[in-house]
Amino acid sequence: MRTNKLLALLLAVMVFIPAIASEKPLANDTVANENQHATRTPTTINYGVKGGFTSALFLISDFYINGTQVGQVQNNYKLGYFASIFMRINFGRHFLQPEVSYNINRSNITFNKPNINPGDIENIILQEASITSTIHSIDIPVIYGYNIIKEGPYGMAVFGGPKLRYIWKHKSDTEFGNFDQTNIVETLHPFNASFVIGVAVNISNVFFDFRYDLGLHNISKRVDYTPATLENSNVADNAQILFKRRDNVLSFSLGVMF
Repeated sequence: MRTNKLLALLLAVMVFIPAIASEKPLANDTVANENQHATRTPTTINYGVKGGFTSALFLISDFYINGTQVGQVQNNYKLGYFASIFMRINFGRHFLQPEVSYNINRSNITFNKPNINPGDIENIILQEASITSTIHSIDIPVIYGYNIIKEGPYGMAVFGGPKLRYIWKHKSDTEFGNFDQTNIVETLHPFNASFVIGVAVNISNVFFDFRYDLGLHNISKRVDYTPATLENSNVADNAQILFKRRDNVLSFSLGVMF
């Protein structure tokens, strides 16, 4: 009788111990899965749209009128605007963001036109001239960014990267004011590059973006014109316009990321 009870007790122990042992790993796996789900990044790729305003200025390397170099130039900021779509690929606090945008940048410079006959001191007359540029372009920047702050709904990131720009020549225009030459037309290089640096602040999926585009090379290919003649001006037939410039652009945008 005692032997039967002992055998029954041993069988019960052999059945229940493996069952209890098998339940612990299941519990641990459940906790691990919950922790992994809590720390997992909810989205690795985001899409977004943004729009805003720009302010461009000329950085002039060579500027000659009638064979005389133009010295002091006054940059006058004009308001432009743009719209953009983008994709953001997230790697923890890091991200890669290619964009496509349509930009309309406006800029203006004024200066004192060089004296035609520098030796004729008695007839020196300072006249103000101007150049106003409106550029329509399709911009494709690819920027790398790092989130300095990424806590809850708030975030702050710094970023930088290259940008390729295609200038739409049929929409773009340059106006030359108070020049002695006539029919002045500037031809721009259709493709040019710049480097973008900036900072962005977001609250949930709404963000503000401040950036500065640094032009990397001359965008003015040539300037064609009809030379002034002795019949209508004191300018000789060999008067020339040489104009080389880079565009730097400051921009501010408001956007939404999904």
